[in-house]
Amino acid sequence: MSDPSPVRRPRPVPVEGMPAAVSVYEVGPRDGLQAESDVIPTAVKVALCSRLYAAGVRALEVTSFVPPSWIPQLADAREVVASVDVPDGARGVALVPNRRGLDDALSAGVREVAAVVSATDSFARANLNTDRAGSIARATEVVAEARAAGIPVRGYVSMSFGDPWEGAVDTAAVVDAASALSASGCRTLALGDTIGVATAGHVERMIDAVAAAGISRSALALHLHDTYGQALANVYAGLRNGVVEFDSSVGGLGRCPYAPGATGNLATEDLVWMLEGLGIRTGVDLVALARTSAWLSRIRGRPYASRVAAALDASPIPDREETPA
Repeated sequence: MSDPSPVRRPRPVPVEGMPAAVSVYEVGPRDGLQAESDVIPTAVKVALCSRLYAAGVRALEVTSFVPPSWIPQLADAREVVASVDVPDGARGVALVPNRRGLDDALSAGVREVAAVVSATDSFARANLNTDRAGSIARATEVVAEARAAGIPVRGYVSMSFGDPWEGAVDTAAVVDAASALSASGCRTLALGDTIGVATAGHVERMIDAVAAAGISRSALALHLHDTYGQALANVYAGLRNGVVEFDSSVGGLGRCPYAPGATGNLATEDLVWMLEGLGIRTGVDLVALARTSAWLSRIRGRPYASRVAAALDASPIPDREETPA
């Protein structure tokens, strides 16, 4: 892909009260690929991570250490971690669902992990084979063990805004889960809109509720899915309310395999376009991201969901680089 469009960057128009810079936390290699029907070759996953780092991504969720029977798409976690060169100053994160996953990640050389809890019983049973309280107990054990090993931990609170089985989620349950993760030592807490039902007002209210429990707004992140086209509006609400880290997936890849109705994550290209338009620094090269989406789309033979990537790819020039086997 070349630089095809006459408008390759948005015009920066800063808005008062916005942060000067934010962290783009890229989840494509993990959350983006875990529910896809095709199993991506290890060499392609490694190349994807390398391309994302080269594009300026500095927070990358590389894989997850889960049983292959759960998510066969990530059965090569150890091989991926061994082959990905994490640049100095960058983060290479692996999600771990339990103590066994943590042990595997640490033995593979991972230097940062993510732990996940559920705000609802139904999702905890479907995704973590326990109930809500059990997911919190398991995750806090992971955090304690990781911290004892000198490993920072990022926490996820899944189903923070809606659940496909239970519907509306009690704000108090989200605050309780976030507080438990914070007290156990997570340095960042990502509130997950796992099925993409949140709206801007709901996001603002949830951030306020979590902050009222004593958790710093700057320690919060938003993990947003774009099922109903609300993800960018929800990012804007987060920006207005002190959030400075946002999850996204290159090309809009991904969904949760255990959450009926969940579609792709917020596309990284779409997120970066909006942030650049607000004059907010990300350190991520928009055109390099779009090139990466085009490259992966050709390998998989599937279109990508990102509108920005599609617009930048409107007049492509073939990328001559060889595709990994």
